[in-house]
Amino acid sequence: MGLMAREETRTRKSTTVRGPAATDAPAGDAPTGAATRAWATRLVVVGIVLSAVNLRPAITSLGALLEEVRDGLGMSGSVAGLLTSVPPLCFAVFGVMAPRLARRFGPGAVVCAGMVAITAGLLIRPYAGGTAGFLAGSALALMGIAVSNVLMPVIVKRWFPDRVGSMTGLYSMALALGTAAAAAVTVPVTRTLGGNWQSGLAVWSVLAAAAVLPWIPLVRDRGTASAERASARGEPSPPLRITRSRTAWALAVFFGLQATAAYITMGWMAQIFRDAGVSAGTAGLLLAVTMVMGVPLAFVIPRVATRLPHQGPIVIALGVCGLAGYAGLYFAPAGGAWAWAVLLGVSNCAFPLALTMVGMRARTGAGVAQLSAFAQSTGYLISIPGPLLVGVLYQHSGGWGLPIALMTGLMLPQMAVGVLAGRNRTVEDEAAR
Repeated sequence: MGLMAREETRTRKSTTVRGPAATDAPAGDAPTGAATRAWATRLVVVGIVLSAVNLRPAITSLGALLEEVRDGLGMSGSVAGLLTSVPPLCFAVFGVMAPRLARRFGPGAVVCAGMVAITAGLLIRPYAGGTAGFLAGSALALMGIAVSNVLMPVIVKRWFPDRVGSMTGLYSMALALGTAAAAAVTVPVTRTLGGNWQSGLAVWSVLAAAAVLPWIPLVRDRGTASAERASARGEPSPPLRITRSRTAWALAVFFGLQATAAYITMGWMAQIFRDAGVSAGTAGLLLAVTMVMGVPLAFVIPRVATRLPHQGPIVIALGVCGLAGYAGLYFAPAGGAWAWAVLLGVSNCAFPLALTMVGMRARTGAGVAQLSAFAQSTGYLISIPGPLLVGVLYQHSGGWGLPIALMTGLMLPQMAVGVLAGRNRTVEDEAAR
């Protein structure tokens, strides 16, 4: 309770944003207005959690069945590497559109549409026929993920300005839970459905469809939508040249390098273990362990980060875990598999840390939206070559030595720029100089 109180006091002092939950109602309608706001706030919490759960199964379910998909579609190693590079490409291309769409339609409506796109993409891609159709269906799902990725910090900042750390932690924990669940149960579910990889991938569309439901009343509720737009118009939004901010660039590069590590892990780690002699089911469980480490840590790290004036020590600790995990994969991939899975899972918690820093490095909701779009779109562009290079190096070297060396080499600059991004300053101040 003391931690929560300190966090709320500190956040109230550092932001002037008032989200829809804090919109004033006329005096005569105070009880009704308060009840409506409370109802809408609870619905937003449910929507945030369900949406976050659906932001990674499209990727980790494919990682668990990548060998079966490659065989079924006749993919080479290089094409499979391209497939693992599609997520960051879509996140970069479509994520940059999110702030403009949110200003026009409202963040809730855009996230609702994103969940619809995820549902459709997951249902279509296994049955589209051929590699091109599979890529197109994946791109549709990833488009929905992209806009939701960018707008989640915006929704948290707008609806919960006094609880950024706690709500970011809840959102990150739900995301990690969905990621781990998809990695853990995709192979067993596929076996239950007769061993058909198409059914094993398509089943995740049901969970995505459930995430659409909480946003529908918010989209149809004109009062809530109007409050969101009024809040957006009421925020001071002077011209912000985000590219003038060194912190914004450092955060974008940090985001890109941690995304590179995460998507290489999600796309290839199970295959590394399988090539070392680990069974397919156990390899899926090891990937799940890596993902599930983010469930508790994704809730704890944002709250700890908001208490620190500088997030550099957290960046260093996560990076050291990553370096140790890569060393283990190189020297004893099967012998110490569970330990390496845990260490890489801890290292992957750079993602919730990056999301938290997005909320901390800007003072206003408009600044968060701009910083989130810039950091994520630029970061995902940076991350595109990584998974593809891993596939190419694996195919041409015939082993995992060079890919692991690449992963290790990328972790060092990730730690350096993360320390720079963790400094206590805001992009508004830097861009105004």
